[in-house]
Order: sequence, then C-alpha cells, then structure tokens
Amino acid sequence: MFPSHSPTLTQCCYVVVVFQVCSCWRFPMVPTGQFLSLVGFLGSRPPVTKRYRKLHKSVSASCTPTGGEEAVLHQRMARTQESRRRLLAEVCSKYQADVSQQPVSKRQVSRIYVEDRSRLLYCEVPKVGCSNWKRVLMVLSGATASAIRDIPHNAAHKANHLRRLDSYDPDGIAQRLLSYTKVLFVREPLERLVSAFRDKFENPESYYHSRFGRAIISRYRVNATLTALRSGDNVTFIEFIQYLLDDRRPVGMDIHWQPVSQLCNPCLLSYDFIGRFEVMVEEANFLLRSVGGYVTPGVCVSVHLSGM
Repeated sequence: MFPSHSPTLTQCCYVVVVFQVCSCWRFPMVPTGQFLSLVGFLGSRPPVTKRYRKLHKSVSASCTPTGGEEAVLHQRMARTQESRRRLLAEVCSKYQADVSQQPVSKRQVSRIYVEDRSRLLYCEVPKVGCSNWKRVLMVLSGATASAIRDIPHNAAHKANHLRRLDSYDPDGIAQRLLSYTKVLFVREPLERLVSAFRDKFENPESYYHSRFGRAIISRYRVNATLTALRSGDNVTFIEFIQYLLDDRRPVGMDIHWQPVSQLCNPCLLSYDFIGRFEVMVEEANFLLRSVGGYVTPGVCVSVHLSGM
C-alpha cells in the first residue's frame, strides 16, 4: 500500500490525528425523483484488496434502490451521520471550542463551490475525488455537458462554469450557508497523503519537484547529491512525512495535502452531509437522490475518478 520508505507508527498516528475530520446530518430526506449516480469511481491504479472488491461490487448495484432498500439505507445513513456529528462535536469542543461563534470570512469559504439549482455547497478536498465532484456540479448546473464522462480533466480542474462561495457578497454567502446543503467528502488521512505523494512526487511533475522537492531534499536528506538538490527529483515518502511534521518546514503547505480542517473549516461551518471516499458510490448516490439532482431519472452516469 505504501511507498518503499514508510513512516514510523508514531508519525503515522500523528498525521492521522491532524487530518481526521467528521460531521453531522441535518437536511431532511426528500423524494427520490431525479438523481445522479456515481459508479465505477476507483482510481487508475487500484490495488486488488478487500476494500477494492467491496467497492467494485457496489458499482454493480442498482442506481434506483427499491422503496424498502431506500428506507433501510436512509435509516443506516442517518445513524452514520449522527455518529459523525457526535465525534465532530467532541473534537471541536476539545480543539476549537470558540470557533463556531466566530463570523465567517470569505477566506474560510474560498474552497466551497456553489450549485444553485440543487442548492448544494461542496467543499473541495484534493485527492478525495474533487475533480469529479466538480464534474457533477457542472452537470447539475446545466452549464456544460450532460454526462460527466464528457467533461475533460482540464475543464473539470479549472471549473470555469462554477462559482465559489467567496465570490458572493456577504449576504449571499450567509443566505446560502443557512439554506443550502453543505457537503464535504473526506478520505482516510494517511491514504490521502500517499495519494498526494505518488501523484506529485513520483510522477514527472516539474512544478512540485522544483517548488517542494528541492527544499525537502535540502532540509532532510543527509549527503544529498548536487543533482538531487538541483532537480528536486526522487523525494522519499519519509522525507515527505518529515516535511509535514516540521513546525519550521522550509516551504509552505499545498492544498493537495493540507488538512481538511484548514480547507473546509468543519467546526465553523457545520456541514450537513459528510461522506467518505472509501464508500463514495453509496454515499454520493444517496446524497444526490436526496437533493433531487437535475438529471434524467433512471440514468446511471459512469464516473472514473482517475489519479486518486
């Protein structure tokens, strides 16, 4: 599962604690009606694990569960969200007790995308399927292609057809935070870090090698070669973890591994639905049926979340 240079148990536990997040359930169930199905979302290089087999099996599930199945799913999802709400309250009261009383600034909602027709607010968390969630919002808005698979990666990455919440005036921000369904998807923290490391440091990504790699190698590698110092290539995973744990890190953070707590401010914004990447098919489909996605009823839209 991990690169060859694995972190120590203490380091892993620290990173998991820092990146952990959960949330609450507030919006009521609405009739199924129109919906958008997210299926086939595994990454381009998924390991054949028990989790993979479980997720692959879920891809074959019906896009439209029967009434009885939907009722059971709704009850289970409500219990899951209630559990996440309790955990969120405990974590926030321990570490950010006064945050919920603070006013919301534009900076704190700058990662949130707005879809007015479905009244959705989605907070972008890189390496948790965010490019494809932006595709979903683009289809829901009706401003682009009618199928997610028809939207190129660059178009989804730039998301020019979508508005961020910080682009509205203070009244517009407050009104949407109060009345829209606020959505956040998270991922097991260490897996997210591994995904970011593989994507940005194992691939020939010149920006990340020059911007982060050179500084990381210079600070943490003993007897680094001149070639490595110049290129920033071949950062090891343990060096990456050392950089993350360093209070005086030589270069700032990047959104691809920045903690969810800093990107989406869950203690301040009280998200209505928090899903998990590991069960995204089921939870995303349930969410989109609940809000009545503006898509042709009964149509399954295949999504391949590559580059996870």
